[in-house]
Amino acid sequence: MGHEISLVVNGVHRRLHVRQNETLLEVLRDRLQLKSVKASCWRGECGLCTVLLGGEPVKSCMVLALEADGGSVVTVEGLARDGKLTPLQRSFIDHGAVQCGFCTPAFLLVAQALLERNPGPTKKEVLSAVNGLICRCTGYHQIVEAILEASRLKE
Repeated sequence: MGHEISLVVNGVHRRLHVRQNETLLEVLRDRLQLKSVKASCWRGECGLCTVLLGGEPVKSCMVLALEADGGSVVTVEGLARDGKLTPLQRSFIDHGAVQCGFCTPAFLLVAQALLERNPGPTKKEVLSAVNGLICRCTGYHQIVEAILEASRLKE
């Protein structure tokens, strides 16, 4: 039996019928074709399915779609505006913080939330924010440096 939910995803209002046990990850990735939302561990351990829900990072494999009803979701597809990358996205490119790219959307979204809360984080605060996200390429140094540099850039 389905339930109707309403979401704003990357600025677009969506109404969907979802199963009671359907996760936000499944809705975003499979139904809305937002492939930046990665399905990896399905246990909330790797953090690679992270999206912003109400401006806060959440592991979408651990959130039922029903729980997100009425919420606003941002995926990495929703960061750039009018085809223009954000300073954070540019900084990731400039610092080679994209490696294989599998973890990049989650790191970008966590960093985005951090910089919105705290425009001038310390290295310790950046490390704390990205704790729980797994990079298969072990490129954490470049990621942290990219976030710190983005905090010093202006739009």
